[in-house]
Amino acid sequence: MTASTSSALPVEAQHHDIAERRDVPAWLEELRRWLIDAGIGWLLPIGLLAGWEAAAQLGLLPETILPAPSAVFLAAWALILKGELFVHIGVSGARALAGFVVGGLIGFGLGLANGLSAHSRKLTDTTLQMIRNVPHLALVPLVIIWFGIDEGAKLFLVALGVFFPIYVNTLLGILTVDPQLIEMGRAYGMSNATLFRRVLLPGALPSIFVGLRYGLGIMWLTLIVAETIAASSGLGYMAMQAREFLLVDVVVLAILIYALLGKLADSVARALERRCLQWHPSFRQG
Repeated sequence: MTASTSSALPVEAQHHDIAERRDVPAWLEELRRWLIDAGIGWLLPIGLLAGWEAAAQLGLLPETILPAPSAVFLAAWALILKGELFVHIGVSGARALAGFVVGGLIGFGLGLANGLSAHSRKLTDTTLQMIRNVPHLALVPLVIIWFGIDEGAKLFLVALGVFFPIYVNTLLGILTVDPQLIEMGRAYGMSNATLFRRVLLPGALPSIFVGLRYGLGIMWLTLIVAETIAASSGLGYMAMQAREFLLVDVVVLAILIYALLGKLADSVARALERRCLQWHPSFRQG
C-alpha cells in the first residue's frame, strides 16, 4: 500500500489497518477504545476534585463545611484499616441488589402483562398509576410501623422505588412496538411465543433499558434515605453516626461512595444495553 493510498483512507480504516499490521487482537483494540472513551468522561470529575482540593488548601473551603478530598481519602483509609468500610459497602450493596431484583422483577412482569393484554391493563393500570403518584419516600413512617427497622423495611422501600420506572417503561416499550412488524410476523406464521421472542421483546428493549437505568438511580436514592432513618449498618448508618460526632469527612466519604456505586451500576447497565442491542442502529459499534 502506497503512502498516497494510505492517506486517502478514512481515519478508522487506517487505525484498523495499523492494528492488523501489528497483530493486535480485536478484543484488545476494543478494550483500548473503551478505556479512551471512559477516560474522557472522567476528565470533568477529576478536574472538579482538583479544584476542590485547591480551594480547601487555600482556605476558601472551611474544613468544618467541606473537607479536602485528601482528608476524605485519609478518613477512608482509616476506616479500611479498622475493617469497617467494606462491611458497610457490602451491606448497602446487598440491600440495594435485593430490593432491585424484587421490585424489578415484579415491575417487569406486570409491564409485560399489561402491555400484552388489554384486559389486564384495564384491570390494574389505573390502580398502579394512582399508587405511582404517591411519593414512596413519604411512606417511610408507615413502613417503619409495619416492618420496624429490620431489613424488611429497607427492602420494601427500595423495591417500591424501583418497581414503577421499570413497570412504566416496560409497558411503554411493548405498546410502542411497530404494529406493521407484528402483522408481518403473523403473516410469516409465527406463533405467539415466537412473535414475543423475535419481535415484541426486542422492540421493547430500548425502553426497558431506560427503565432499568432510571430504576438503578431510584434504588440508590431510596437506600440512602432508608439507611439514614432505620438502619444499624450500611453507608447511610455510617454517615449518620459520623454526623453525630461531627465527622464531616466521613459524611462526605459516604456521599462519594454512593456516587461511585451509582456510576458502577449505571456502567454495568450500559454495557448490558450495548450487548443486547447490537442489532439496533443507535447501538451498533464500529
